[in-house]
Amino acid sequence: MTYHPKSDFMSVMMERGFLADCTDYQAFDDALSSGIVPGYIGFDATAKSLHVGSLIQIMTLRWLQKTGHKPITLMGGGTTKVGDPSFRADERPLLTPEQIDDNIAGIKQVFAKYLDYGDGPTDALMLNNAEWLDDLNYLDFLRDIGRHFSVNRMLSFESVKSRLDREQSLSFLEFNYMILQAYDFLELNRRYGCLVQFGGSDQWGNIVNGIDLTRRVLDHEIYGMTTPLLTTSDGKKMGKTADGAIWLNADMRSPYEFWQFWRNTTDADVGRFLKLYSELPVEECERLGALAGSEINEAKIVLANEVTTLCHGAEAAAAAEATAREVFEKGGIGEDLPTLTVTPDDLPLSVVQAIVKAGLAKSGKEAKRLIAENGARIDDAPLTDAGLMLDAGALASPVKLSAGKKRHALVQLAG
Repeated sequence: MTYHPKSDFMSVMMERGFLADCTDYQAFDDALSSGIVPGYIGFDATAKSLHVGSLIQIMTLRWLQKTGHKPITLMGGGTTKVGDPSFRADERPLLTPEQIDDNIAGIKQVFAKYLDYGDGPTDALMLNNAEWLDDLNYLDFLRDIGRHFSVNRMLSFESVKSRLDREQSLSFLEFNYMILQAYDFLELNRRYGCLVQFGGSDQWGNIVNGIDLTRRVLDHEIYGMTTPLLTTSDGKKMGKTADGAIWLNADMRSPYEFWQFWRNTTDADVGRFLKLYSELPVEECERLGALAGSEINEAKIVLANEVTTLCHGAEAAAAAEATAREVFEKGGIGEDLPTLTVTPDDLPLSVVQAIVKAGLAKSGKEAKRLIAENGARIDDAPLTDAGLMLDAGALASPVKLSAGKKRHALVQLAG
C-alpha cells in the first residue's frame, strides 16, 4: 500500500516499521492532523512486570505523546480476572484480586519511564478497567451490549478458531473476554474521547469488535491500528530467551542482563530494532544496521545503550557497557555483574548449587550438563569438576562463574 501520511505520528509509524494494519488510514490520519488524539493500549496484569515483547506497544504510546497526542495506558484489573484466550493453547490460571493489584503496581513503574503522566492535554492517563467492569450488572450488560455480538462472527476470529480447530476447550469465561475488551473501547470513548486502540496484530479481531460496538451504541467514528508481531530473524518470539522472559523491571531482570540481551542481537535485526526501540534518526538506524564485520558489534552496543537508557536510565546503560567491556575485553570481574552473596552458614557450597542460585542454570541437572559439555568456567578457567565445593578459602575474594561466553555472575561471601 502506498499511502503518504500528513500527520507526524503516522509518518513515524510508517517510517520506523510500527505499522502492520489500520482500520482507516485516511480518516485516522485526518484526525491526527486536526487535533489531539487520545489513544490507548490495554495491558492485562498477569505478571509483576511487562517484558520486551510489550516494548513495541510502549514505544507506540511514547511516539503518540512525542508527536502531540494523548496516550492512555489501560490496566486490565477487570479483564485479568477473565484472561485473554488469544492464541493460547490453554486457559490462563486465574489470579486473586490481591495478586492483580500487586502486578498493576509493578507494571506502573515501567510506564513512568516512557510516558509523562499528568493533567495536561497531552499528558498520559493511567486507568484501570475494573472501574467500569467490576460493577456491571450482568442482565443489563447482556441486554445492552451482548445483543450487538454475533456468535457466528466471534467463532470466525482466528484466536478462537485456532483453539477450536485443535479441539481444545474454550471456556465461556474466556469467550466473554472479547466482549469485555470491546466494551473497554466503548467506555474509553464515552468517558475520555479515546479515538484509537493500538495492539499487536493478534488483537485485530478484538479491536474491530470495539469499533463496531462503539459505532452501534454511540454512533462515533473510532479507529484501530496494529503493530507487527515481532520475531527475531532466526524465528524466535521477541523477548523470550533460553533462560526466560526479558522483563522490563530491574528487580526481575538486572539492567546488565537487559543490556546484554540487546548487545546479543542477531546482525540482521540491528537496523530494524534501532528503528523500533530507539529514538535515533531513521537514517542513522539504517547506517548502523548496514555495518558489517566487527563494526556491527559497535552498532549493537549503540542499540543496547539506547534501549537500556530509555528503560533503566543513562547511568545503568553506561555501567552495563563498562562491565561488559571489562568482562569481554579484559577478562576481568565487572562490578555490575549479577551477584550471589552467600553467608558462612551456606558453606561449603557445591559449584552446581552456586551456578543454579546465581541464575546461570535452571536446575542442578542443567548445571551438571553445562559442566559436562565444557560450557562452564570458573574465574575464566574451564570448570570440569561437577563435585567441586566452594569453601571460605575459595571465596576469600569473589569468584566469577560463566555459562558460555556471554553469561556471567559473581559469587561472594557476605561481610
